[in-house]
Amino acid sequence: MPAIEPTPAQIERMRQDAGRPDKIVMINLLRYRERAEYPAGFAAEPCSGREAYQRYAAVAVGKVAAAGGKIVWMAQAKQAVIAPEGETWHDAVLVEYPSRAAFLQMISDPEYEAAAPHRTAALADSRLILTEP
Repeated sequence: MPAIEPTPAQIERMRQDAGRPDKIVMINLLRYRERAEYPAGFAAEPCSGREAYQRYAAVAVGKVAAAGGKIVWMAQAKQAVIAPEGETWHDAVLVEYPSRAAFLQMISDPEYEAAAPHRTAALADSRLILTEP
């Protein structure tokens, strides 16, 4: 089942641990739509899913840095060696944040929130997995 946005329960679980000072690394698995699917009335030129994600990333990368984070690694996913049959991803990205609180603060930033519809329009499916190095 595709998953693009976190549920309120998933965010609440993260908020419960927001006081932890541990550095985190988010594993992002991304599968893009062939054509971005923007909501009715959203002002955006038609484009591919990858192009829509690049619109999001143009803002998000700066917000990651402002939160004290950094892109650790990004690559095209070529083959799922162990995965359900037919599961594929286009890109994998590792993003480091100084803490859960820094991540939560970033995603509530108004400029980040304004760019988030590009991410939603871009993705057919995704995974965001919190890890502690």
